[in-house]
Amino acid sequence: MTTITKQHFEGERPLFESHDLRLEQVTIGDGESAIKECTDIEAVGCHFWGKYPFWHVHRFKIDDCQFDAGARSALWYSSDMLMTNTRIDGPKMFREMQNLKLENVVINDADETFWRCRDIEARNLELHEGTYPFMFSENIKIDGLKSDSKYVFQYCKNVELNHAHIVTKDSFWECENVTIYNSVLDGEYLAWHSKNVRLVNCHLAGEQLLCYADQLVLENCTFDPLCDRVFEYSSVQADIRGHIENIKNPTTGTIVADSIGSVTIDQNVRQPANCVITVRK
Repeated sequence: MTTITKQHFEGERPLFESHDLRLEQVTIGDGESAIKECTDIEAVGCHFWGKYPFWHVHRFKIDDCQFDAGARSALWYSSDMLMTNTRIDGPKMFREMQNLKLENVVINDADETFWRCRDIEARNLELHEGTYPFMFSENIKIDGLKSDSKYVFQYCKNVELNHAHIVTKDSFWECENVTIYNSVLDGEYLAWHSKNVRLVNCHLAGEQLLCYADQLVLENCTFDPLCDRVFEYSSVQADIRGHIENIKNPTTGTIVADSIGSVTIDQNVRQPANCVITVRK
C-alpha cells in the first residue's frame, strides 16, 4: 500500500483511479471528485474541503477526519466503508451506498443524508439539522443515536434502533419492519402509515402519534402527559406503563394502560372497530 503524508491536493480528480492508497493528514482543497473510481483506500487525520471527494469508491476506511461544509455530497455510489471518529459539516452525505459501518460520527448538517443506502451499522451516531435523513434506506442497525434532524427515517425498511433519542416530527412514515428499544421519540405524527413497527421500553412525546399504522406493537412504553389522539385508525397491541391522556379511534387490537384520561370513539372509527381498551388492575 502506498502512503501519502501531509500533502495538499486540489482541482479536479487529483487522485482519480487510485488503488491501495493510504492518506495521512492530507488536505483535499477546492475542486471536485478528488478520490473517484478508487478501491482499497485509507484516510486518517485528513481534512476535506472540496466537493464530491468519495464517489464510486469501494473498500475504504475513514478515521479521525473532517468534512467541511464545502465537501458536500461527499460519499455517493460507493460500498464497503468503515468510518470512525469523524465530523461531517457538509450536507447530502451517503447516497446510493451499500455496507456502511460508522462509529463515533457527528453529522452537523444531515440534510438528505443516507438516501437509498443499504446495510448500515452504526454506534454513537449524531445527526443535527437538515431534513429527511435515511430516506428510502433499508437494513439499518444503530446503537446510540442522537438526532434533531427533521423527518427522519421516511420510507425505510428493516430498521433496528437501540438507545436512540430522536426529536423531530413526521418520523418513520411509511416504514416497514422497524424495532426500537430503550429510546426516546419526541415529535408529532410518529410512524403514520407504517407497517410492523415494534417499540420496546420507549418513551413517547408529541401529538397524534402512531396513526394509520398496521401491526403496531408497544411493549412497556410510556407517554408524555401531553400526548393525545394516539392510535387513530391503527391496528395495535399496546402495553402502556403509566398514564396516557387520550386514545382515539383505534381500528382493532388491544390496548392496556395503568390509567387513561379519555377514549374517543366516534362515528369516524373504521371497521372492524373492535379494539379492546382496558385499564390495568
